[in-house]
Amino acid sequence: MAKKNTTEQTLTKKVWNMADVLAAAGVGFTDYITQLTYLLFLKMDDENAELFGESAIPNGYQWKDLKSLDGFDLVKQYEETLKHLSSQDNLIGTIYTKAHNKIEMPVHLKKVITMIDEEQWLIMDGDVKGAIYESILEKNGQDKKSGAGQYFTPRPLIKAMVDCIAPQIGETVCDPACGTGGFLLTAYDYMKEQSASKEKRDFLRNKALHGVDNTPLVVTLASMNLYLHGVGTDRSPIVCEDSLEKEPSSLVDVILANPPFGTRPAGSVDINRPDFYVETKNNQLNFLQHMMLMLKTGGRAAVVLPDNVLFEGGAGETIRKKLLSDFNLHTILRLPTGIFYAQGVKANVLFFSKGQPTKEIWFYDYRTDIKHTLATNKLERHHLDDFVTCYNAGNLEGRKETYDADNNPQGRWRKYPVDDILTRDKTSLDITWIKQGGEPDDRSLAELMADIKEKSKTISLAVAELEKLLANINED
Repeated sequence: MAKKNTTEQTLTKKVWNMADVLAAAGVGFTDYITQLTYLLFLKMDDENAELFGESAIPNGYQWKDLKSLDGFDLVKQYEETLKHLSSQDNLIGTIYTKAHNKIEMPVHLKKVITMIDEEQWLIMDGDVKGAIYESILEKNGQDKKSGAGQYFTPRPLIKAMVDCIAPQIGETVCDPACGTGGFLLTAYDYMKEQSASKEKRDFLRNKALHGVDNTPLVVTLASMNLYLHGVGTDRSPIVCEDSLEKEPSSLVDVILANPPFGTRPAGSVDINRPDFYVETKNNQLNFLQHMMLMLKTGGRAAVVLPDNVLFEGGAGETIRKKLLSDFNLHTILRLPTGIFYAQGVKANVLFFSKGQPTKEIWFYDYRTDIKHTLATNKLERHHLDDFVTCYNAGNLEGRKETYDADNNPQGRWRKYPVDDILTRDKTSLDITWIKQGGEPDDRSLAELMADIKEKSKTISLAVAELEKLLANINED
């Protein structure tokens, strides 16, 4: 284990140092990690060809064709390689989706190639390769300039959600907004030791996992992330498309997801889904509808969604009522701010299964008086231990409240009968009962300023919408 950790730390440091070199030359971290992905795949294919005598990369575009070159001949060959490989099928085409060179200086491109060429990646333990790559993805998520944090869900939260959902080998698992593949990989790690059956393990590696993202760069990163862990070595389980554009082609057993918050990206196709319960412009509500429709009867889901999904009227209320009548929305975990790379995000995890109506909803308030920051009190898996214990994955019927009106009014685990929910205004699920204790705010000045800016932005958007409404009223 010590040797594995040493290898991981040494290589990670080497990769990060190269990132600093390129940053000084104007190559951002997102561009660097993308080019690293393209080159690393070529190197691993070269190692595979040495061992087994066959390369998956066409002649003339292999690792050996690059590493022997220098200067602008190297840049030209690299750019031709990316163009050619982006037109391939199967895993290669997915890894090189819309690939372009972002390291224009030959000397810098040569440095990256030399760094990669110094290691034997194929024989390296999959956990080590995967951990190195995951650490780079996380560092990329911290880069505020790149905006990559929107694709990175905190791994401790993902692990807690997977522990609760408890996917079983032989089941299909989907993330329709997969980002860099964190949910799929955590589910894979959870399932891979459940059976020694070759048939079941092959199914897990090649057929069980499905991911979708509409950003080519992210599809590349997710595909490589899974590949380095030994998943989807022939055909990537990740596809580049917009999940919301069409009805699901197949149903799945498990959904784990953190769909993008906010409005749909500019240029996206308008949603026209006759299978949806209600028409809405709200991106999160549309993702929620899509996931409700994707589940098999008896299937289960754990989904991170913003607060507005819990209380928004109109389409929001329609969808919540559908969720309560046709699904068992049995658990809601209320999350604190300070755990996502985007500042000020208020979110929840909704756990539900398909086929039975909701009888009661269990709420776990991990928000009131909880202070997390990315700098001084980062969310760790142990912070969610109490929730996972209360969730009681092995026996949902055997749950016990920690809330007690007389003896423990600050208890974080409380149930509400569905009849109580249905009488609430707009069928709101935005529920809290714990009185704030007024603990000191230990956020840094930078984090406070970021939170203030985020709230100011929200207020500005709301004011702009009101002004539009008033203008329309005056015109009428």
